[in-house]
Amino acid sequence: MTEARTGKRFPLHLPIKIHAEDSSSDASGITSNLSAAGVYIRAEAALEIGSPVEFEITLPPEVTGGKQDVTIHCHGRVVRTDDPTAGTPQAESRGVACVIDSYEFVRNS
Repeated sequence: MTEARTGKRFPLHLPIKIHAEDSSSDASGITSNLSAAGVYIRAEAALEIGSPVEFEITLPPEVTGGKQDVTIHCHGRVVRTDDPTAGTPQAESRGVACVIDSYEFVRNS
């Protein structure tokens, strides 16, 4: 199996809000790692490989070096899903790997 990742990944555990484009419900989760090209999420969302997804990640000031939160609004697609792992604290959540196709920074007021 070849490595498909590009770019440096950062092990950031940040809250994420997921808006599946083919669903009317939002889901929340936690990032496990993040890069400019993609994100790995632990969430209760049941997303299909290849499906488009929209999500928001909020970066706190201690991550950005700023004085307020910064939200990254992303559009992407699901490239991998992992089943929930029994016996772990995240037993109800599944892993979801997403490619980020586009993003914009939104300053929170």
